[in-house]
Amino acid sequence: MKAGLVLLGALALLAPSAAGAQEWSWPERGENLQVLPEDFPPERLRAVMLGFTRALGVRCTYCHVGEEGQPLTTYDFESDSIPQKDIARTMYRMLGVINDTLGTIQASGPKPVNMWCHTCHRGRPRPTTLDEELAEVHETEGIDATIAAYRELREQFHGRGAFDFGEGSLNTLGYALLGEERLPDAVAIFQLNAEQFPQSANAWDSLGEGYLAAGDLERAIESYEKSLELDPDNENAVEKLRQIRGG
Repeated sequence: MKAGLVLLGALALLAPSAAGAQEWSWPERGENLQVLPEDFPPERLRAVMLGFTRALGVRCTYCHVGEEGQPLTTYDFESDSIPQKDIARTMYRMLGVINDTLGTIQASGPKPVNMWCHTCHRGRPRPTTLDEELAEVHETEGIDATIAAYRELREQFHGRGAFDFGEGSLNTLGYALLGEERLPDAVAIFQLNAEQFPQSANAWDSLGEGYLAAGDLERAIESYEKSLELDPDNENAVEKLRQIRGG
């Protein structure tokens, strides 16, 4: 079943409590189903809802009125009062349009490509990129919280495909901060990138850019020289060292 980018609004369920599992049964006919067919069989409804929750890493209360840990019989699954539920319907319709469009494209492989919930979400409610996620933290909480968020996200999601933890993500954020003339914060991000990728000539080159912009010429030279050790063909580092030394 092709899934939306956010939960649909029916009976989302990740793992019910023991009490809920004993008392709850999937209805023969769903109520207030505005996207899925009204006669959607309960076994398919269950499979779809479980798929949504796993793809987004959420539970019933993300879309439905109820208290976490209470029996599912106490939930108001028909209510539309939680905004995510209606957003989910819109996203599901959008997904249908995307997959219909993909169906008109000649397949480049043995089978056509389809979009699914997990194509973008991969266990997260909001399918942001790593640099977008960190930029939001930086905007509201500052650089220390941003670095802490990076370490927490890496601990939780590294190897799961939820984020791109390659050097490019931090580099993108660092240069964005550099462009905004938030020089100490840009340097901190470039430092973090060099720490994570000590064998990357590009990471050290970017750190050199940060130090140079911040006026720390000694550390800029050290960073560019480290970059050249790793990549003797790095023309940017050669040129920047020439400019710094006035040669």
